Amino acid sequence: MATRPVRLSRRSAGRVRLALYGVGLAPAAVSFVQGATDHLGADPVNTFERTLGLWALRFLILSLCVTPLRDLAGVDLLRYRRALGLLAFWYALFHLSAYVALDQGFDARALLADVTGRPFIILGMAAFVILAVLAATSNARAIRRLGRRWKALHRWVYVAAICAAIHFILSFKVIRAETLLYALVVAGLLAVRLRRAARRRAA
Repeated sequence: MATRPVRLSRRSAGRVRLALYGVGLAPAAVSFVQGATDHLGADPVNTFERTLGLWALRFLILSLCVTPLRDLAGVDLLRYRRALGLLAFWYALFHLSAYVALDQGFDARALLADVTGRPFIILGMAAFVILAVLAATSNARAIRRLGRRWKALHRWVYVAAICAAIHFILSFKVIRAETLLYALVVAGLLAVRLRRAARRRAA
């Protein structure tokens, strides 16, 4: 017997969404303050950049958890999936900005060399471009204009998650358990998505 999804009123959902944005941006604010007050350790630029990138990946994963959570636990958070996706985009933008400004110092040649010659940078840029397109088309007007194509376009979020997870793994010189854990979560969510799609085709 299927579990009936739990729904909030529109007003309550709006308040939760605002709270989600506030709580979601808190880690960025803390990191900015820590950076400004020299409390990010011996390598502040690297710590700052990695923290922002990790939160981008976390919110991306959370956005992918919305549908499985509804199907398996009956908790309907679809109203907040857009907010989670936008938080992932904003953190990815913060992460990229820190890389361009603080890490590379706006050096166009160094940036071009990285973007064209370092695999993990290429994957990170690919993930960002996808997230930027999805963020730009996450509004009601874009949904109306794209029609059925909108869903197909937004399935690219899984490609962004895969690129981001591999980017995270390769950003370290050695394989770390933490990076593998995030990659396994992304792989699991992708497997759930593919299984769900297969069931729909078979029905």
